[in-house]
Amino acid sequence: MSSDLGSVAVAVAVLVALAALLAAYAGLGAPLSRDVIVVALRAVVQLLAVGTVIRLIFATPALGPLYVTVMLGAAAYTSGRRIATPRAAVTAAAAIAAGTVVVALVVFVSGALPFDARNAVPFTAQIIGGAMTATTLAGLRFRDEVGRQWDVVEGWLALGAHPAQAVREIGRFSASRALVPALDQTRNVGLVVLPGAFVGLLLGGASPLQAGRLQLLVLVGLLAAEMVAAVIITALVGGALVAHRPVEGAQSRL
Repeated sequence: MSSDLGSVAVAVAVLVALAALLAAYAGLGAPLSRDVIVVALRAVVQLLAVGTVIRLIFATPALGPLYVTVMLGAAAYTSGRRIATPRAAVTAAAAIAAGTVVVALVVFVSGALPFDARNAVPFTAQIIGGAMTATTLAGLRFRDEVGRQWDVVEGWLALGAHPAQAVREIGRFSASRALVPALDQTRNVGLVVLPGAFVGLLLGGASPLQAGRLQLLVLVGLLAAEMVAAVIITALVGGALVAHRPVEGAQSRL
């Protein structure tokens, strides 16, 4: 399967325009329509840059840890802006890093994947991305639920509960909801979803068995990393949410 650059550019432009126009038509707000275009342009620039960086890392493996560190910082900053509590970027970094490290240790220490730049960097990058998504979803849901159920939180505080205790059940609920996309994707792999790594390997000439083995590692790794990240972020931001009461329905920065 192949396609020329011009055809890809046309398809991408049409899809971005469609998404932006639909957001405007549905009344989702001008900022969202604008953001669709901005993030698409950013994706183009970033993918071109990443391709160059990955080629450099494959040639100079010592640069791999630096690239992963930069990626972790960007992920923490992104989640932190969404959650928007004091020191959110720091707590997001802890949650994302914990999930990523746990999965990476299991996969590379067990020998499921060779520990070299060509395997470690792409695999770790996918795990960081999944952990970031879970951190953002859990943190946002937690913040919104605390704002919505503030009377419950106040009740617990009046009974002498510590801030973390007052929001513990809300945090558990938020973490479980944040994991729904990962659970659904894993449950329906091959039935509803053909994941990117699987398809990419098949298109690159790998056998279905080889592609399935790697995709299984990615899917289960993402599930484990997202579980760790969601649990940790809800454990870490509870006190900040109580100290700085979130406003119900408040929007985080896009």
